[in-house]
Amino acid sequence: MNNDSWIKEKTCLITGANAGIGKATTRQIADLGAKVIMVCRNPEKGEKARQEIIQATKNKNVELLICDLASLKDVKRFAEEFLINHSNLHVLVNNAGVFSMKRTTTKDGYESTFAVNYLAHFYLTKLMSPLLKKNSPARIINLSSDMHKYFKIKLNDPLLEKRYSGQQAYSNSKTAMVLFSYKLVRELEGSGVSVYAVNPGHVKTQLTTVGLPNWYRKISDLIPSRRTPEEGAEVSVYAASSNNLEKITGKYITKFKEKKSAKMTYDLAKQDYLWELSEKLVEEAIEKEN
Repeated sequence: MNNDSWIKEKTCLITGANAGIGKATTRQIADLGAKVIMVCRNPEKGEKARQEIIQATKNKNVELLICDLASLKDVKRFAEEFLINHSNLHVLVNNAGVFSMKRTTTKDGYESTFAVNYLAHFYLTKLMSPLLKKNSPARIINLSSDMHKYFKIKLNDPLLEKRYSGQQAYSNSKTAMVLFSYKLVRELEGSGVSVYAVNPGHVKTQLTTVGLPNWYRKISDLIPSRRTPEEGAEVSVYAASSNNLEKITGKYITKFKEKKSAKMTYDLAKQDYLWELSEKLVEEAIEKEN
């Protein structure tokens, strides 16, 4: 990666930064000379990862902040504190993710995979957008997956209250990230903030190993072209740092190339519907907490 890349000396916020793709992304971006802010749920694991990244990159500008993305109230608290204490933000990497074969719910009562992978990032991005605009040119990178092409999102039941499967839930969240990215392009038009949805490929991380049945892990191991977290992180780092992407927005990127996302993700009505639904879900969760 070019050490004279766009991101050098910029401020970058990365969710889920203490493990897997998030940790590898943090390390690679720190290595490019950016100031990196790690957003993690667990303080101990986050600090351990922060120290390892500082030691590996010799970049001391790595900060740790704590936020539980399974709580929209905590996302709100985190954003409010961040905006008080930070005046710079140039890159937001919405990376954190979960996967579960069994349906679980968050503190807000929402299906966990959709809530953590997508809804928390939707809310965080909305709260951070004014600061990103203020610091433009800026970039938003949303982690998706090619899995979104194989399981059609159920927009009439995105929380899968009627019928749950882990693969469907994960696909719903990743399709939502693409729909959200394209809608964001329209919302941020003329602001100088670029938006990219990225596909890291099939990566071996805790997401695809911890807590999953043996049969699922064995099938996962057989998938060709399986990537390491470092390889999976490359697409996020490319979107966050490449000079080639200046003034380019609204792309779905796999490896270092623009690819087509699922046909339905280009449907403006579906993008608008998801946005409005997301605003409603966030509003209901915040009101419930007050």
